[in-house]
Amino acid sequence: MWTIYDSLIDGIDGSATADDIILGANYSYVRSGNGTGISGAMDDTSRGAMIPRKYIGMPLRELAVCVKSWNFTEASLGLAAINSWYNEKERLGALGISVSEKTKTEDRSNDPFIMMQKDIVGKNVTVVGHFPYIDKLFAPVCNLSVIEKFDPSDGDFPEQAADYLLPESDYVFISSYTLVEKQFPRFLKLSEKAFVTLIGPASPITPVLHGLGVDAVAGLAIRDGEFARNAALGLAGNIHGAGQKVNYLKVRKV
Repeated sequence: MWTIYDSLIDGIDGSATADDIILGANYSYVRSGNGTGISGAMDDTSRGAMIPRKYIGMPLRELAVCVKSWNFTEASLGLAAINSWYNEKERLGALGISVSEKTKTEDRSNDPFIMMQKDIVGKNVTVVGHFPYIDKLFAPVCNLSVIEKFDPSDGDFPEQAADYLLPESDYVFISSYTLVEKQFPRFLKLSEKAFVTLIGPASPITPVLHGLGVDAVAGLAIRDGEFARNAALGLAGNIHGAGQKVNYLKVRKV
């Protein structure tokens, strides 16, 4: 069950350190060198932390292991640590992903809900997480089902419906926050017949996920670290203003 997590953790250089850390009300933030990673935060005290909260300066890989914690507050910090490694500008460049200069406006040019509108026409589509705009972008052109746990809208399905909806779907979009809650491996297994996109600002942009059954990774490359830091502190707005959306597709053999 830990294969996905261990694969992501093992890809982090052992010499990298966690240089700046913020555990905010809405976002967890980690900076390592020139890399910045974020994750949605959750106020969760159901389990104790895996490690003492003396995070700054510790090896980044050690902090990343916290993504396996059943204390979801700590796990969100672990996912942010993973992102600070994989979503760093130079590493993305090595994958052929160009990150532009910082701007305070949200960049939606690589938003998969826009890019894939034509692909999903007439298809069975399930989205785990009620993302903005999907009611306008997807609902009119496909058979859309939305699974939402935290703030369901009329017509949304509960998490239990995943066992029924995902195996019958042609396209599945799974929130990156399911990595924190440990649901992602099960959701991915249930979606093995579908085209699967891991989506959300906390998605690690790496071919490691392609090798584990994810067809596309739609994440956020942070290009304004100061904005991201302020967003974690509650001093700035939507985290998307700090970054550039990236939709990293698996290369398919012909």
